[in-house]
Amino acid sequence: MITLENVTKIYSGTTRAVENLTLTVENGEIFGFLGPNGAGKTTTIKMIVGLLKPTEGTVKINDIDINLYPEKAKKMIGYVADEPLVMEKLRGIDYLKFIADVFEVPYELRTKRIGELLESFKLTSSITDPISTYSHGMRQKLTLIAALLHEPDVWILDEPIIGLDPESAYILKKLMRKHADSGKTVFFSTHVMEIAEKLCDRIGIINRGKLLYVGTLDELKKLKGSGSLEELFLELTGSNLPQLEALSREL
Repeated sequence: MITLENVTKIYSGTTRAVENLTLTVENGEIFGFLGPNGAGKTTTIKMIVGLLKPTEGTVKINDIDINLYPEKAKKMIGYVADEPLVMEKLRGIDYLKFIADVFEVPYELRTKRIGELLESFKLTSSITDPISTYSHGMRQKLTLIAALLHEPDVWILDEPIIGLDPESAYILKKLMRKHADSGKTVFFSTHVMEIAEKLCDRIGIINRGKLLYVGTLDELKKLKGSGSLEELFLELTGSNLPQLEALSREL
């Protein structure tokens, strides 16, 4: 469970990246966080995982304030950043062992989990190679495996599908559904509206730092009328859909 109460983040004293955001993501759901570039998605995610402190407000993971008890809260989180930044001089297996040590995963359990996840994401044959030789997609897989290794209650994934091949993307979506169905929490951001439409139990739409909508797609359609999530998203965030359609026809 993730709870944000009146969360605001101000940069350089004046720039409000996120403003007065209140949101609860329940156990047992996949929550999609949507918004244009620069809307405040990544800033919000970094506050949720404790990489940034809110200027105002509180962030709780399973009722634990992450800024008051960061170590306790972070042990419950599996976080994948929007860029797969890893220790390039290590071999893939050494990086995973390091992460397992950080989260105090017992030897037998880590061996089992690493083996299962490597097999799922088809990374077994490359895991003893230096990370510096990995492609972007392979690094993305490695960061996903590292994030899920300690079996966290709360998954927080920032654009996790980018860079994955179709098979790995399919596997990740199945794992997300399984995790939520087990009564735990999945929070992810995406620009791919089709994925959000098919996968999410609820969505939140943010623009210019303000949360514009939280609810199901069906509820959004009742408020805004019929249409795809992409069309409703563009309408809600103020994009000029007719102009975009005309431009696409010209192209």
